[in-house]
Amino acid sequence: MKISEKAKRIPASMTLEITAKVNELKSLGKKIVGFTAGEPDSNTPKYIIDSCKEALDNGVTKYTAVAGTIELRKAICKKFKKDNNLTYAPEQIVVCNGAKSALYHALYAICDEGDEVILIAPFWFTYKEQVKMCGAVPVIVNTVKENEYKITPSQLEQVITPKTKAIIINSPCNPTGVVYTKSELEELVKVIEKHEIAVISDEIYEKLIYDGLKHVSIASLSDYMYENTIVINGVSKSYSMTGWRIGYLACNKELARVITKLQSQTTSNACSFAQYASVTALEGGEEIIESMRQEFDERRNLIMNLISSELGLKFVKPQGAFYIYVSIKNYIDKQIDGKVIKNSLDFANYLVDYGVAVIPGLPFYKDGYIRMSYAISKEDIIEGIKRLKEFLSKIK
Repeated sequence: MKISEKAKRIPASMTLEITAKVNELKSLGKKIVGFTAGEPDSNTPKYIIDSCKEALDNGVTKYTAVAGTIELRKAICKKFKKDNNLTYAPEQIVVCNGAKSALYHALYAICDEGDEVILIAPFWFTYKEQVKMCGAVPVIVNTVKENEYKITPSQLEQVITPKTKAIIINSPCNPTGVVYTKSELEELVKVIEKHEIAVISDEIYEKLIYDGLKHVSIASLSDYMYENTIVINGVSKSYSMTGWRIGYLACNKELARVITKLQSQTTSNACSFAQYASVTALEGGEEIIESMRQEFDERRNLIMNLISSELGLKFVKPQGAFYIYVSIKNYIDKQIDGKVIKNSLDFANYLVDYGVAVIPGLPFYKDGYIRMSYAISKEDIIEGIKRLKEFLSKIK
C-alpha cells in the first residue's frame, strides 16, 4: 500500500534513537539515570484514583457529550475563575484527549492553507509539526539567553506579516522552565492587538511555578485577548494524570462550537470515567498538589546547585515546570572516546553509554543545549550529575 506524501513528511522524534538505546541498555541490566521524563514521577493522588473507581462501579463507561460532561466543563469554568480571573461558560470549554489533542484541534480550527503561526524557540517540538499538519507555516523566532529565551515585543513586531494568524505562547515553558511576567505579557499584547492576531496560550504547567511568582494567563489582560486567545490546559502535569488523557481548551463560543464539531469527526469525547475523576481532581486536593510543587522546587534547587558547582555549566534559572535547559556549547566539535560531538543529539547519544539519558536541544530548535527533567528522585539527580561529570571530564 502506498503511503501518502503528507504522512511521509511527518518526521520521527529525534529522541527515538536515544530511547531505543536506553531501553536496550536497561534490558541488559544497566542502570540508567533518566533526566528525560515529561511527567511527574509520583502516582496519581489516591483521592483521584478512588473517584475513578467510584465512576466505574457506577457505570460511568459510556459516551459523553463531544465537548465533555457538563460537570467537568463547569468545574473547569470554576478553575479558570479562581486561578486566572477568567469568566467562561461551559459552552466555551472543550474537553479533549489530552492537551496535545486540544492544541491540534485549535490550530486546525483557525488556520487556513498558507497562514503563518509564530513559534518562540526553543519550543516544544510538537508545535511545529502540528502547524504544518494543519497546512500552516511555522515562523520561528530565535530567542537569546540574555532575555531568558523570551520573545521581545520588537522581535514579534518584525516577524508579523499579512499572513500571520497566531502566535503560540507557552508559560511556564517546556523546555526552558521560564515564566512570562504580567508586564512582559502586557507589552506583547500591545503588538498582538495592533496587528489583530490570535494567541494559543499553552498553560499546562501553570500550577508548577516557583520563587513566589504567579501565573498570568494572557487571555485575562484585555477584552481583545479574551476573545482572541485559545487557552490550552489539562490535568496531566499538575495532578500527575498524564496517562488519563484529559486536556481542555477555552475560547469564544463560536470557535468552541467549531472545535467541538471538528472533534466529533476525529476523537469524539474524552474517556468518560477519566472525565469523572478530573472533576474530583479540579475540585479538591490542593494540599496534595502544593506538596508536589514543593517537592519539585526542592529538586529544582538541588539540580541547579549541582549543575553550577559540580559541572560548571550555564543555564537560565527555571521558574516553572520541571525542566532545566543547560548549555553544552563548549563541548560541541570536541571528542569523546574517539567520536566527534557534532551537536546536542550526538552529546545525548554518547552520554547514554555513561548511564545518563537527557533530551537534546536540537528537537527544540535551539541546539547546543540539553533538557534535563528533575521529575526524578533526589538520589537519582545526585547520581546522574556524578555520571555526567565523569562524562564531561573525558571530552577533549
